[in-house]
Amino acid sequence: MKENYCLRAALVCLGVLCHSQAFAAERRSHLRPSFHGHHEKGKEGQVLQRSKRGWVWNQFFVIEEYTGPDPVLVGRLHSDIDSGDGNIKYILSGEGAGTIFVIDDKSGNIHATKTLDREERAQYTLMAQAVDRDTNRPLEPPSEFIVKVQDINDNPPEFLHETYHANVPERSNVGTSVIQVTASDADDPTYGNSAKLVYSILEGQPYFSVEAQTGIIRTALPNMDREAKEEYHVVIQAKDMGGHMGGLSGTTKVTITLTDVNDNPPKFPQSVYQMSVSEAAVPGEEVGRVKAKDPDIGENGLVTYNIVDGDGMELFEITTDYETQEGVVKLKKPVDFETKRAYSLKVEAANVHIDPKFISNGPFKDTVTVKISVEDADEPPMFLAPSYIHEVQENAAAGTVVGRVHAKDPDAANSPIRYSIDRHTDLDRFFTINPEDGFIKTTKPLDREETAWLNISVFAAEIHNRHQEAKVPVAIRVLDVNDNAPKFAAPYEGFICESDQTKPLSNQPIVTISADDKDDTANGPRFIFSLPPEIIHNPNFTVRDNRGSYQGSCAFREVEMENKWLLYCRAQVFPLILIMPFG
Repeated sequence: MKENYCLRAALVCLGVLCHSQAFAAERRSHLRPSFHGHHEKGKEGQVLQRSKRGWVWNQFFVIEEYTGPDPVLVGRLHSDIDSGDGNIKYILSGEGAGTIFVIDDKSGNIHATKTLDREERAQYTLMAQAVDRDTNRPLEPPSEFIVKVQDINDNPPEFLHETYHANVPERSNVGTSVIQVTASDADDPTYGNSAKLVYSILEGQPYFSVEAQTGIIRTALPNMDREAKEEYHVVIQAKDMGGHMGGLSGTTKVTITLTDVNDNPPKFPQSVYQMSVSEAAVPGEEVGRVKAKDPDIGENGLVTYNIVDGDGMELFEITTDYETQEGVVKLKKPVDFETKRAYSLKVEAANVHIDPKFISNGPFKDTVTVKISVEDADEPPMFLAPSYIHEVQENAAAGTVVGRVHAKDPDAANSPIRYSIDRHTDLDRFFTINPEDGFIKTTKPLDREETAWLNISVFAAEIHNRHQEAKVPVAIRVLDVNDNAPKFAAPYEGFICESDQTKPLSNQPIVTISADDKDDTANGPRFIFSLPPEIIHNPNFTVRDNRGSYQGSCAFREVEMENKWLLYCRAQVFPLILIMPFG
């Protein structure tokens, strides 16, 4: 092909003035002063120029979403050597060639046969070539050009999420950021305002506002109170075309929840609580409950209870039930209806966690009066002493009074009392008791030497309610009387030798004797030892009393011709045989 052969491509300007201006701007930017050629005017529009060698193409444009009855004319290819006799054939290849884009091989007109969507594909790269129709010999090297799909505003803005959820503390300052919502527009952001979005609030005023450019939602009212309203539903709109009329829009819903802060003190719903407790209640038993209401939730609503005053502080206590947020009044010590019938307590409820930012809303505590009445209970009888000790002499006759136990009904009714002996503690039935007055008597003589102490138990029961009874231990001491004579431990024998002048026996001990007495020491030892009257004048023997002991001794005075003497000691009549062998 000759170097001066030229192939001209004409682009038909499409419809809209802005498109023509964009095309003209691009054409001016591509056509350099070094280019040469000529302009051809025709009904299709302006004709592109090329350099002497090679193609210089501007981008072709086709508007998207065209729905007319005929194919859209995209542009026209034309060669300078084309004389119109049909010998030159125009060929189109590349993306979409033959399917989306078709060319009239005689005229070089390019048409789009399908509706194009820029959001699916924004541009197509094609190859243009002029060849000899008979031989298909290329008349020019192929040149590449681009067909751009021109955007129209056919896509509304879409938010990333259909719904949003956000939290903001109650009583936040005006302008506090809550959440940012973001929308996107599939249209071309580089062309016109089709993708230029502006945010606005449709629902949720006057509580919230939204920044038009960023989509940041902020609080618009001060002191919003969660306890008054906790949840707000806000509708945000995103509109393209810079928010101007004719722009497309999309919306999203935002649920905003006010989170709690401790801005409310606890408050008792009443000024006085009435409670009652039985005098039969045991320590630790629940008396009643109080509850201060705090509209705050979570740790901000936690309340603790304390008794701060009252005449029952020593008898009652209060604990906190953290599951129900109640103060539980409990008995600390037993109460007695007959002693005191009513008590008063001052109970304080206070928040556990206090927010310093809201300290001016305080004090975060409240007090209430709790009046407790003591109820009378049918209590068992009470003995006047926790135990009793009585004494009775041994060998006392049956019917001897040992002593008395005394019990009374502590209740206001003061029921009569009946007494009885627990026979498991008096199996031998040594005693009896008067059921009306509690006097204990013997039923038979008692022997101290057999049992010095007897322990029994006595019951006291109400006449009208035998189940109400009390029990007391009674220890009875059997007192000693001197009813037992002393006894020598064993028979005694003593030996002496006949005396002579060189070895006198006078006042020499022969034998030591001892005795025992079953009676108490007051009635037993010490003993007095002596010889019986019938031999008391015998000059040969004497008895010596070892004072302070259980022993005595017999001594020899003078030996007569007899070789045997029978001695008696008064500690007990018992023969003492002294044998004197003859030397």
